[in-house]
Amino acid sequence: MKTIEQWFSEYGESHQNKTNKLIHWICVPAILFSIVGIIWAFSPIAAWVMMAVTMLFYFKLSFKLSLAMILIFAASAALSQALGAYVLEVSIGIFVVAWIFQFVGHKVEGKKPSFFDDLKFLLIGPLWCLGFLFRKLNISY
Repeated sequence: MKTIEQWFSEYGESHQNKTNKLIHWICVPAILFSIVGIIWAFSPIAAWVMMAVTMLFYFKLSFKLSLAMILIFAASAALSQALGAYVLEVSIGIFVVAWIFQFVGHKVEGKKPSFFDDLKFLLIGPLWCLGFLFRKLNISY
């Protein structure tokens, strides 16, 4: 299995442009929330299961980043719960808009999204954003 640094290095190859990075720092968390929200709308239990399974992958890569992801997942679940009957519509709207911006970012970058090569990059995006934050705060991961 690849190390977290190998994943980040490969992911970073198609995320060099400043505009594309900014779009990703905003849209990746938005997409993560929207996916939790969409699943939550149908079954909160299924959303918790999805988050738990994802955490298994994350814990293999980085304990500290995984702890931060637990907080992000919990916040996503709380927001999904708070949106109540509107969670599906709001989540679908966020999902669509955020993905449009993601593809615009890759058009600006001039490189295809990483997940076209490996679907696991869809899971790496949130960790990549957190990794950036950890490095800015001088927190090892």
